Amino acid sequence: MNYYAENNISFVFIIDYELKSPLIFKLSEANGLYINKYCKSNIINNKTIKIKYNIDGFKNYNQNNYNNKQKNIKNYKNISIKKFPINFETYNNRFKLVTDEQKKGNSFLLNLTFKTPIEINNLSLENIFYLSNAKYKLYFIKDGYEFVVFSPETFINIDEKNRIFTYPIKGTTDTKLRNSKKNLLHNSKELAEHLTVVDLLRNDLNIVSSEVKLNKFRYIEKIRTNADSLLQMVSEIEGKLKNNYIKKLGDIFLKLLPAGSISGAPKNKTIEIIKQAELEPRGYYTGVFGYYDGIRNCLKSSVMIRFIENKDDKLYYRSGGGITIYSDALKEYNEMIEKIYVPIY
Repeated sequence: MNYYAENNISFVFIIDYELKSPLIFKLSEANGLYINKYCKSNIINNKTIKIKYNIDGFKNYNQNNYNNKQKNIKNYKNISIKKFPINFETYNNRFKLVTDEQKKGNSFLLNLTFKTPIEINNLSLENIFYLSNAKYKLYFIKDGYEFVVFSPETFINIDEKNRIFTYPIKGTTDTKLRNSKKNLLHNSKELAEHLTVVDLLRNDLNIVSSEVKLNKFRYIEKIRTNADSLLQMVSEIEGKLKNNYIKKLGDIFLKLLPAGSISGAPKNKTIEIIKQAELEPRGYYTGVFGYYDGIRNCLKSSVMIRFIENKDDKLYYRSGGGITIYSDALKEYNEMIEKIYVPIY
């Protein structure tokens, strides 16, 4: 990333949570994925990788071509998702491990996640990529492993004036609940979580930039799902990067990863607890993806939440939520399940 950015080379990146399998692709790669902005296959170490993306409007596919094909998909808006979550006893054991550590003062906020086996009628993951509505979308397949992301969450954006922005999301509720917006804004547990992650990400930006400030605090965004709608609580934080930041773009990412909103605070110790509490590595789930524009020297990126993966022809939806010592295990368990949706409408 440092080399490409310093040499004004535009690229797309996909970085996994554990930082074990990061991928970077030049937009102009010969034999590559992005020729004429339409997705082809790319050979890297004799392994075929196929990706399609829409990063806040910057994309490498033609939606109109797909719209003509989707007429053959019957009732695609009536998507049905069958969920087979882990049992509450298993969840509660992991939850208790987290809260026991929090009572010791080792973590104030921890994002606990699990994968849920699901069944979806009539739609492939590539279908879901095209049909879903989200600010950030990614479809990825490599060596039989496949996933799709339809994320509402920005990781960091950098503009032409060297300003860096992040938009932490913490706090979610169902619009079907009475007075949902008011209750979300006045929920002390949700407020505590949001304050914690805002403070964490403000500190993160202070590591890589100056003049850090909170521009917007706890505004509400509405996210439509295949079944209904969710409300989520968002804030905007801004900092100022040095003029020569492009020489160290990769270093900036290493200092900021993993994203604070999907790990917790204090970050390093919380990451250790996540390894103990969760049943397996996250892989690309809760990693980040985005693109760097080498002409305008700006960047957009997203946290890979709202994530479905295909392993051995079985589908899994990964979801979770923030845990504090004030959290209720059953409510958090149900919220994990409620977050299993596809924004097709």
